[in-house]
Amino acid sequence: MQDKPSAMQNQPSPDHQHADLIIKAGWIAPVAPETGALADHALVVRGDTIVDLLPTPLADQKWRADEVVELGNHLLIPGLVNAHTHAAMNLFRGLADDLPLMTWLEQHIWPAEGQWMSEAFVRDGTRLAAAEMIRSGTTCFADMYFFPETTARVAMEAGLRAVLFSPILDFPTPMGAGPDDYLRLATEAADNWRHEPRVTIGFGPHAPYTVSDGPLEKVLTLAEELDAPVMMHVHETAGEIHQAVETSGERPLTRLKQLGLLNPRLLAVHMTQLLDEEIQWLAETGSQVVHCPESNLKLASGFCPVQKLLDAGINVALGTDGSASNNDLDMVGETRTAALLAKGVSLRADAVPAATALRMATLNGARALGLESRTGSLEIGKQADMIAVDLGALETQPVYDPVAQLVYAATRDQVTHSWVAGRCLMADRRLTTLNAALIAKNAAEWQRNIAPNNDRANNESR
Repeated sequence: MQDKPSAMQNQPSPDHQHADLIIKAGWIAPVAPETGALADHALVVRGDTIVDLLPTPLADQKWRADEVVELGNHLLIPGLVNAHTHAAMNLFRGLADDLPLMTWLEQHIWPAEGQWMSEAFVRDGTRLAAAEMIRSGTTCFADMYFFPETTARVAMEAGLRAVLFSPILDFPTPMGAGPDDYLRLATEAADNWRHEPRVTIGFGPHAPYTVSDGPLEKVLTLAEELDAPVMMHVHETAGEIHQAVETSGERPLTRLKQLGLLNPRLLAVHMTQLLDEEIQWLAETGSQVVHCPESNLKLASGFCPVQKLLDAGINVALGTDGSASNNDLDMVGETRTAALLAKGVSLRADAVPAATALRMATLNGARALGLESRTGSLEIGKQADMIAVDLGALETQPVYDPVAQLVYAATRDQVTHSWVAGRCLMADRRLTTLNAALIAKNAAEWQRNIAPNNDRANNESR
């Protein structure tokens, strides 16, 4: 419930400092420093920045604000960081389910992209994804898909923070004729968006099996020149490893190491097939891993050894992958799956505890994307990116440990509020920057075009 600002709150007072927004919550989990959940605290925002975090009674004595939001049964946390997705693929959600990766990709997804890919597809698909992400608690996302500048414009419209990895491939697509085209488009996009604080452009070579050495060497050079991150699908399946060894005699990660691509700029996505020696390489080079547990499970790709990576000191972030293979962008659910799967894979009940899982979904993601100084935790001086989760529902009662309750019991439907840089993107489950009805209408129109025989309205009319 949101309080209306009182006349007293709007009046300057010699005894109080002025802020734009104060959020009073039942608990606040800042993630860093590692203090756990703070009961009955308030977070104070001036402009786009967090300026204070203190017990609510002290906040009442020290601050007045234009807006005060009272969230008594809520847990306030940093906005979730989805460190790997393909946002526009929301329009392919459910198009080709229950298939192994290469069958899914080569026989269904790539042909569908060849037929339907356009800037309009990316615009409408990303709007659908942005609405879902806001409603699921994501405030920052890393996207790896075609027409990244179109995605950037939608992110700006939605109010989200975005790091967009412009795709690099050896073969032509609706976006470009080949590697030189893709590299040119990526560098142009980086230049066009270099002054926008909420958008970063990086390089997204698709995978070792779709990008040859020459383009990868150019990516490495350009990323260093532009101080840009690099994202790549690496060691996603055992089949990928087997194919690489058969054709070249070496595993993909060995090749990337020889090329110099293992470095702190690299976000290696999936990593379900890792030898102990390869984990050591990642640790030594500062390379970072993005874990997508639900997509890996659904495509039967394997299990990322998350606890081994963490034990080696490697930064592990979380991503959903795209909705064509997940089939959602639910980072609350992804965090639970990551925590539970790590326990099963390692046979350790203490692997990836709730606080670690939350950190993977927030600060670790920000660190992987080069945004650790701006977002990922609720610290004074950082951007005011945060979400509120209502723990007052029967399904999350009683509350002994708010962070554990969030990770193991709460659902995305309990995310009630979202802010990015102090701007409210959702209040009491109502989107404030996007038109949900129009987005749903556009999604239905795309469904009729992409799979007319599956359209419910058409079937009912026969």
